[in-house]
Amino acid sequence: MAVPPSTYPRRLLPLFLGLFQAALLLFFALFVTYDEPSAQAEDTSLVASQVYSTFPFFQDIQVMLVVGLGLLLTFLPRYGFSSLTHNFLLLNFSMQWALVLQGLLHHFHHGQIHLDLHKLLISEFAAVTVLISVGAILGRASPCQLLIMATCEIPIYLASEWVIVTCLGVLDVGGTITIHIFSCYFGLGVSKALFRATQQPLHPKESPTLSSDLMSLVGTLILWVFWPSFVAVLCQPGNAQHRAILNTLLAMSASAITTVVASSLLERDGKLSPGHLQNGSLAGGVAIGVLADLAIPPVAALALGSLSAVLCVLGFRFLTPLLGRKLTLHDQCGIHNLHGLPGILGAAASVVAVLVASKDTS
Repeated sequence: MAVPPSTYPRRLLPLFLGLFQAALLLFFALFVTYDEPSAQAEDTSLVASQVYSTFPFFQDIQVMLVVGLGLLLTFLPRYGFSSLTHNFLLLNFSMQWALVLQGLLHHFHHGQIHLDLHKLLISEFAAVTVLISVGAILGRASPCQLLIMATCEIPIYLASEWVIVTCLGVLDVGGTITIHIFSCYFGLGVSKALFRATQQPLHPKESPTLSSDLMSLVGTLILWVFWPSFVAVLCQPGNAQHRAILNTLLAMSASAITTVVASSLLERDGKLSPGHLQNGSLAGGVAIGVLADLAIPPVAALALGSLSAVLCVLGFRFLTPLLGRKLTLHDQCGIHNLHGLPGILGAAASVVAVLVASKDTS
């Protein structure tokens, strides 16, 4: 019996994922292995120390991406379940895809790719770019379209990261430039390509409700708590990692307070906007990532957090409607305000920090 045409799109998703996972199983069976266990006690203790120092940060990042970011995207009342499931699906798909590409490009030696926790962590950082980018088209794209977007974005991200970090020598431990700025404008580019014909009117189902805003705010709180782990995990253990944690906490604390001030002043009734709080309180973590481990004074972290929050709130209040009218640019989650503007601010601040640093500063 022939399958009705309407069921074909529904079968594309399991077919695509099934073929992908089958190909990945074959690839892992042929080329991926673990490092050989060392018989020397010194090497064994060194590996154990590296695992015990990295895995707590890795767990924090997992909570951020799976729970925090998933809940943050539930502000659309009719799209909450889909936001959580699509975020979870894209994280796993993009991580595995990035693991394959990074292994082939950087870790393929003598016909084998040796897998460890650090390589898995780098692959998750690549997956973060996809999770941020899809915020621009949240609720307006099918799961298959999101997977196609992830398939294209991961290799482009790896190429851009190689140019920025390896060729240009940019220090970006928190991914402000390589992750946040890149994913923001990649997502906006996809949104412009999909919805470039006319300005998309606001659908009634896109208006947040009290319960959906509450769930999204819970996601913000989870992200706020664990964000220092995301910034500090790739820093050198010791003073640099300690500075990264302290600077991130200071910047995010300042951004949270400044968001309340700016939002209350801009809203006509003087009330705090939930959308501003959900995003502005995280802006400091985006901006501080590129210079979190640098020897900057604490007041610089506070100032950067406050400025990033002001930029984020002003972007939601004025820039997003302007871009929608002038460029017909659709940005569902406001990723330009949370990731783009604070990211550019952080990149500019890092240049200033390096220029004004004394010659004896490490």
